[in-house]
Amino acid sequence: MSQYLVSIDLGTTNTVLAYAAPAAPGARDVQLFDIEQLTAPGEVGSATLLPSARYHPADGELAEGELQLPWRQDDVAAVAQVVVGRLARRLGAAVPGRLVASAKSWLSHPGVDRMAPILPWGADEGVPKVSPVGASASYLAHLRGAWNHRFPDHPLEKQQIVLTIPASFDDGARALTLEAARLAGLPKLRLLEEPQAALYDWLYRHRDSLAADLAETRLVLVADVGGGTTDFSLVQVEVVDGEPVLTRIGVGNHLILGGDNMDLALAHLAESRLAQPDAPAARLSPGRLAQLTERCRAAKEQLLEADGPAQATVTLLGSGSKLIGGSRSVTLLKDDVERIVVDGFFPLNETQDEARRGRGAIVEFGLPYAADAAVTRHLVSFLRQHAAAARAALGQPDDGSLAVPDTLLLNGGVFRAGALARRLEQTLTAWRAARHLPPVRVLHNENPDVAVARGGVAYSLARQGFAPAIEGGSPRAYYLLLDGDKSPGVARRAVCILPRGAQPGREIGLADRTFGLRLGRPVRFHLVSTVSDLGERAGDVVELDPADFVALPPVATVLRLAGSDARKEVPVQLAVALSEVGTLDVHCVEASRPDGERWLLEFQLRGIDDDTGAVPDEPPPPRFADAVERIDRIFGGRTLQVDAKEVRQLRAGLENLLGSRERWPTPLLRHLFDALMERAKGRRRSPEHERVWLNLAGYCLRPGFGDTLDGWRIEQLWALFETGVQYQKDSQVRAEWWTLWRRVAGGLDATAQLRLLDDFAFNLQASAAERGRRPVTLVDGSEEDMLRLGAALERIPSAYKAEIGNWMLGEITKLPASGPKFDTRAAASFSRYLWALGRVGARQPFHGSAHEVAPVAAVETWLAAILQLDWKRIEPAGFAAAHLARKTGDRSRDIGDPLRDDIVRRLTGTGAPATWIAMVRDVVELDQASEQRMFGEALPPGLKLIG
Repeated sequence: MSQYLVSIDLGTTNTVLAYAAPAAPGARDVQLFDIEQLTAPGEVGSATLLPSARYHPADGELAEGELQLPWRQDDVAAVAQVVVGRLARRLGAAVPGRLVASAKSWLSHPGVDRMAPILPWGADEGVPKVSPVGASASYLAHLRGAWNHRFPDHPLEKQQIVLTIPASFDDGARALTLEAARLAGLPKLRLLEEPQAALYDWLYRHRDSLAADLAETRLVLVADVGGGTTDFSLVQVEVVDGEPVLTRIGVGNHLILGGDNMDLALAHLAESRLAQPDAPAARLSPGRLAQLTERCRAAKEQLLEADGPAQATVTLLGSGSKLIGGSRSVTLLKDDVERIVVDGFFPLNETQDEARRGRGAIVEFGLPYAADAAVTRHLVSFLRQHAAAARAALGQPDDGSLAVPDTLLLNGGVFRAGALARRLEQTLTAWRAARHLPPVRVLHNENPDVAVARGGVAYSLARQGFAPAIEGGSPRAYYLLLDGDKSPGVARRAVCILPRGAQPGREIGLADRTFGLRLGRPVRFHLVSTVSDLGERAGDVVELDPADFVALPPVATVLRLAGSDARKEVPVQLAVALSEVGTLDVHCVEASRPDGERWLLEFQLRGIDDDTGAVPDEPPPPRFADAVERIDRIFGGRTLQVDAKEVRQLRAGLENLLGSRERWPTPLLRHLFDALMERAKGRRRSPEHERVWLNLAGYCLRPGFGDTLDGWRIEQLWALFETGVQYQKDSQVRAEWWTLWRRVAGGLDATAQLRLLDDFAFNLQASAAERGRRPVTLVDGSEEDMLRLGAALERIPSAYKAEIGNWMLGEITKLPASGPKFDTRAAASFSRYLWALGRVGARQPFHGSAHEVAPVAAVETWLAAILQLDWKRIEPAGFAAAHLARKTGDRSRDIGDPLRDDIVRRLTGTGAPATWIAMVRDVVELDQASEQRMFGEALPPGLKLIG
């Protein structure tokens, strides 16, 4: 049986553990656990804070004995040598490119595969990498090892554990947090929102005087600004029978905005001051910038102290043999920090402006930081979103003015700086003064670094009746989107499946709503959530403003009756609950019998990106049945006398029924693909059959993603790959085969893309002897087919891209760039190779993860060679250079500024389109023409690629 109540604050900057032993008489005091960790090579010390940081040393940098902890610790991410905690942060500040930090921010970033080894972001080749989930798991595993060493009779995994998370974490990030805990050997725990935990800590410390302390309070704002996130919550206070009753009535949206952003802003300032006199500012590498950012963090904390100095020196050490002699220093003034951090991130905002939308000015390390850095503008947006509930709690009329809470609790390491705490208090007080209201009251948080961990224990004590509790239930309402107009900005019909305030562990059945569930066939559910208060009840059908809801990771699956693959439709009802660990559980329950079967719907979490512009399912057009009949006539199981001409005219016949294929929307394309896939065997009847089937199948499934069932479709299609084609000798069949795989490459995983890479390499580089041993199923591919295919393999490792690009560049340099031999054939070769090189080295992938782009050093070499070409004569050179030099804002991917300036000058001088120049100079989205040219063909209507 568990002996202790344990709470873990897995923070962006620090991880903290607190505990209590309620079973022991008089032992309900919340205690902080001193975490043993390396403080120097070979030295172990203990501290309340475990920095949430990993350092991956170079081979031979540290001896095994220097990494020894008092317990055996095998890295959950299987990295051979790892330093976690204080020594990791210290080494990371001295050696660039080997520190893993801010894993928690990455855990909530849907634009990357959070299970893939991508950290340290932008690290050099050879530096071991870890996934955001693995990094988070390693901090939890360290705590588990330290605890079990101290309390061997009461292992951590057997205790009652609360793990705190941002209130704004969506269900995907919550599920990944639970996965990190499972990897760390902590499979059973509860999730608690951090702002609530901070307030629980205050309530527990004031439990004996709570009625008096909250006598004048009606609405508490908990502002939690940590290292990586900004989190707001509203808690209503009512007096019932003389005692305060607290109810959480609102939470904010997820904001990657915190101390990391402030440190980075100061690092940019320091970087600009590192320049030598009369020399341009030196642009640091990603690793060196991360190192400088760590140094600026320490300087910021020093300068913002109440009795802090007027200035601080920031030293950037040299590297290699110049570790000391090559160091450079700059001075940061207290005025600098106040201007950038206090005024920049916490402006007074007298006009109560809301947060600005758009791309942020600070984009680094691959993270999608908030577009607007002003916390006080985000606060206005939050208060307006919850205006009705806030006014009701305060007893204010609905006069359109901002409802400002009367009480403030500050939490997060950022507010250890008194200047920032005072600034937010001044801002709220000024807003209240505009309505002639008294100043905001501040609840004292004695230690923002540990309050969340302590509050998690207080929450567990409250559940056992030993401490004050906060009511509120689910902070979000959840909806199932229904069919309807899906145009941007148009309200969507949806049925509420879980209202705001629903209590954890209590299942809600939608008894009045029955759905038809297709078994044995793919089904999908589009769920969304909102923190807005719409007064909904389970089963209510409402109109949702797209700006108010957040799409959950899609649910797409094939459900079956136990022991049967039969295809049928059964009536079901939804049963929904907020689980005890704080995640959403959705079941389909067979409605025809009381003990009917239940199917759990699970979210897809790997590789999900909301920016893919996925188009929800919709009924096919009226003449779709005729189109399927036409496909069945050509490829169906019945043996029909169909001549070659009718086969070749299938596409034209479908366009006569459904309209021009360029206007076929994604849902229609996927319906057509499904019809073709069901009749795939029919493609082998003749060369004409195979050509047409391959062409249509690839066209209808392009670009391999964009619909939540595309993963399932790709699995079916990939099963055909190893069999090759039936009519190997038909050149058009061979071309259509490779066009198919190039078109759908975006949906293939890394393993499948590497398999395609084998055939790419064989077809272009095999020797005569090797060609004599060609596997019978390996389809021959032309140079153009292979170049287009190789360019589409965005998920292969970056080192392979460098190798492919180097080979392409070698072929380009062999081409005649001038003289009489520069003819149409040479121009076509330049076009093919330069387009492919631009795609292989593109800084912004279409479907791959940003960590897989070609290395910057290789791309800069390619650009230097391309600059030697005559761009007026070889127009594709400018187009390729624009994509190789495209600015992303992430310096781990971006080329150096001097080379960028050279590209801009050359593009300008050759009269290149303004859009090409803009993508090199600034962070912009591609226009439709550039996107279409780079991808190789038009995309389905309504589908937007990541770039």
